[in-house]
Amino acid sequence: MKKVEESNYSEKIPGRRGTGGNYLPNLFVAKLTLAAGLGGLLFGYDTGVISGALLYIRDDFSSVDRSTQLQETIVSMAIAGAIIGAVIGGRLSDRFGRKPSILLADIVFTVGAVLMAAAPNPSALIVGRIFVGLGVGVASMSAPLYIAEASPASKRGALVTFNVLMITGGQFVAYLINLAFTKAPGTWRWMLGVAAVPAIGQAILVYFMPESPRWLFRQGRVDEAVAVLKQIYPPELLDDEVQELQTAVDAEIQEKGSLKSLSVRDLLGSREIRLALRAGVGLQVFQQFVGINTVMYYSPSIVEQAGFASHQTALLLSLIVAGMNALGTIVGIVLIDRVGRRRLALCSLTGVIFSLALLTAAFHVTANDAPSIDRTASIQNIGFTCPDYLSSQKASSWDCMSCLKASCGFCTIKGNQNLPGSCFISNKTVGDYCRGEHRSWFERGCPSHYGWLALIGLAAYIASFSPGMGPVPWAVNSEIYPLKYRGVCGGIAATANWISNLVVSQSFLSLTKAIGTSMTFLLFACISVVAFIYIYLFVPETKGLSFEEVEKLWENKARGNIKKSQDTSETESLKTRKPNSLNIGHV
Repeated sequence: MKKVEESNYSEKIPGRRGTGGNYLPNLFVAKLTLAAGLGGLLFGYDTGVISGALLYIRDDFSSVDRSTQLQETIVSMAIAGAIIGAVIGGRLSDRFGRKPSILLADIVFTVGAVLMAAAPNPSALIVGRIFVGLGVGVASMSAPLYIAEASPASKRGALVTFNVLMITGGQFVAYLINLAFTKAPGTWRWMLGVAAVPAIGQAILVYFMPESPRWLFRQGRVDEAVAVLKQIYPPELLDDEVQELQTAVDAEIQEKGSLKSLSVRDLLGSREIRLALRAGVGLQVFQQFVGINTVMYYSPSIVEQAGFASHQTALLLSLIVAGMNALGTIVGIVLIDRVGRRRLALCSLTGVIFSLALLTAAFHVTANDAPSIDRTASIQNIGFTCPDYLSSQKASSWDCMSCLKASCGFCTIKGNQNLPGSCFISNKTVGDYCRGEHRSWFERGCPSHYGWLALIGLAAYIASFSPGMGPVPWAVNSEIYPLKYRGVCGGIAATANWISNLVVSQSFLSLTKAIGTSMTFLLFACISVVAFIYIYLFVPETKGLSFEEVEKLWENKARGNIKKSQDTSETESLKTRKPNSLNIGHV
């Protein structure tokens, strides 16, 4: 590899001046972060848009409307694709570069968006979802890596966390798009097809951005790497940065041989690594198992189950939820380096537990507040009457929930949806007839006086989750592993997150159908209690610690010096460091 001469690259360059931790990123870094961060927007947009599009997909495809398993498959196949994309994304970015990997992700995502928009049947829609997932998975590995390797070390944490903000921002944009196309012909096709726009936009922006300087150094393309660094750092920091990057890459190349022969047995043979993986993987799994993506994927359906029949109303309320999620992420970015990772996660989970308890109570109350069935109104149009209601021996005790459990629909009377109404066959013709009579049509939830209680619980859940359990697992996993294990362990934790995401999203609708919405949220509340205990016992505080100090913390824990590792974590982070050193060697 070509070595860097001591002072070849110290000429004056434009950029904002500063020293050490006071250096502020310049416009070039901002552009680079925005371009790569659009990868997070792709994931966020897809998460938000499918929740709204699913309402209209069910209207167009009767097979989807009748099968909760098919609905779950349409949603979760993107996650299955993302698991595969995440696995291959790391290898692609190491071999071909971060920039080509992001461009490939954009191409695959665009193909998937076009396939979804043109899908003639549910099977074609699922294929498109898999392509979209592959693109999201590759971008989820490549984009944060690109940002991290081309950012000033003193601001790297905030810039990488920007990717999380783009995810939540993408969800908010998706709900805006959902609302914009509610009246357009081919509603859901527009919603899904527009997903290609941010992918194309990112491809154009990234095409004009340089490759990661760290990857260029690794390939021996030192001159190109330094040319990029000149656009990132002011002259007084450039020499130190180049020399430390050279040292770090040399060390990484030496380690790479051992990584090639690294086995799972070798990895788990270290007690320190086992402890770190226990903390990192546990955080990623519990992030999903407390139910966040059931809310983001299915929030319009949850709103309808709370007693709001209109698709437009459900989407509008879901837009508010997505907006709160984005704002909460901004709060998390501000707090994570002040409050600390562990404390922020525990406070977040406390709010999540109470919010889920409120949701449990709200859906229990709404289920028992369902209006009864008016027999006269139900059999007035005998061709529309629910067959199970006609044949039931206990028809006099039926209410709206009984009607929905029989796979039928509830048509309210004019003017007051909480009074007894009709139990009709559930299909588009009957639904249109009911709405044409200026009555409300319910298929997935019943009208209730207490639907607002569920909305408060939903809002409280998002407000509690987004500042803490949203960003903390990603932040912790970026800093708790030793250098030579960081890629392997980080990949294990990220894969655990995607798999957990798949399990939860694939099972949510089936759970609500089998045990009810109320008991499903109670299950998530119980899991959240377990998550609180787990984090309290197994996740240490890493706020302000260097990578060496984190390694020392795990060594102390492995030797049983738990109290010492906790007591010294704060004091060690205050040690004086060389002002111009950016610690690039510990990326």
